[in-house]
Amino acid sequence: MTIAKISQDQAPQGQNGQRYLAAGVQVALRLWENELPGDDKPATSRDYETVGYVLSGQAELHLDGQQVLLKPGDAWLVPAHAQHQYRILAPFTAVEATSPPAQYQGRDLS
Repeated sequence: MTIAKISQDQAPQGQNGQRYLAAGVQVALRLWENELPGDDKPATSRDYETVGYVLSGQAELHLDGQQVLLKPGDAWLVPAHAQHQYRILAPFTAVEATSPPAQYQGRDLS
């Protein structure tokens, strides 16, 4: 067994601005840092489950006709295959865990 340590400044960056942190076979951690308000993120559906935790800022999460406001200290869950969309309201920083890992097998592309 080996401990995996990934420093934020050395973490690979995804095409949507996310930083890929530690990843195992079943779960991975990523960071969204200082996402700025602007156009709504496109609605999407992914084949992985996502849980997140807001460190700073605010965003709306729209999922299956529901809407929740995410602010510092809030956590959320997006089930696999659920149609969802984020709207950034104030510079937003959050950590997410994805299962299975989003960055493998093209799961995070689109």
